[in-house]
Amino acid sequence: MGRTAIFLLLILMMSSSGVAFAGEAPAIPRVGLVSSSGDPRAPGPLIDAFRQKLRELGYVEGKNVALELRFAEGKLDRVPGFVEELARQNVAALVVSSVPAIRAAKRATSTVPVVMLITIDPVATGIVASLSRPGGNLTGISSLNRDLRREALDSLRDAAPTAARIGVLWNSEGRASAAAFKDYEALAPSRKIQVQSLEVRSATPDLEGAFQAAVKARAEALIAVGNPALSRHLKRIAEMALQNRLPSLSERGGYAEAGGLMDYSADYVESFRHLAVFVDKILKGAKPGDLAIEKSKFHLAVNLKAAQQLDLTVPQSLLKRADKVIR
Repeated sequence: MGRTAIFLLLILMMSSSGVAFAGEAPAIPRVGLVSSSGDPRAPGPLIDAFRQKLRELGYVEGKNVALELRFAEGKLDRVPGFVEELARQNVAALVVSSVPAIRAAKRATSTVPVVMLITIDPVATGIVASLSRPGGNLTGISSLNRDLRREALDSLRDAAPTAARIGVLWNSEGRASAAAFKDYEALAPSRKIQVQSLEVRSATPDLEGAFQAAVKARAEALIAVGNPALSRHLKRIAEMALQNRLPSLSERGGYAEAGGLMDYSADYVESFRHLAVFVDKILKGAKPGDLAIEKSKFHLAVNLKAAQQLDLTVPQSLLKRADKVIR
């Protein structure tokens, strides 16, 4: 092999390994983020919160960080493909916030750092070794929905104490949604209530059919599980709950602002801000397996306008617990 060929080969090897030559700007780190319910035309408050916190930490998109955003728009079957695509690109960090995305990331890579917002027990399900030292390539924030559902159900009963039959609206195509319905079933006997399954499918949820089933079975209140597909229809669910005179609660923040009676949820906006802190630490050299998984805070919102429409008197004890009261 001649000298010229050897020289060109060395240049090619150095270029492919990311070595910068004199006068060249070093490659900026790329951060992948898969949004299960987001929309590329309107990324929404969670993506906005993540970006804002990155800016506060000194990052400027296109200058010292690049964001690779993927939006499933509530179609959960698209999530694994997006995760696998970003893992193949070997991004500097991969941010995921749904159970399908987390499981896909765990299957797709053991080397790309993964920052997650997880709503099931990550230790009991074998996703990480422990909360304090997760090991491997995953870390992030845990929002245990079993705790959330116990407090959500009790809050709804405080607002509507005579409700003895509660419809649970959930996505039959989501594993986490199925677990949510089982959680409510398990909680029901100790509270002397019955729960009614109101199943919809993610792509085109038949909300009208679900509410018709609820009325036919004489449900007296309703809980909407915090599934990404359902979160795209918060306003419509709130409207239909009021039309059918059902006191309702959603596990997704923003439901009370959309007109529903109550929402009890993890503070997802604050969680997404804090996911950016994890990304910052990883970009500065921290190993995800050494970063303890943190617990998210829960947030209660009550809409007194909706309560008035439903002829409900919300007790002061509940209002004092609320983080937000809409009057």
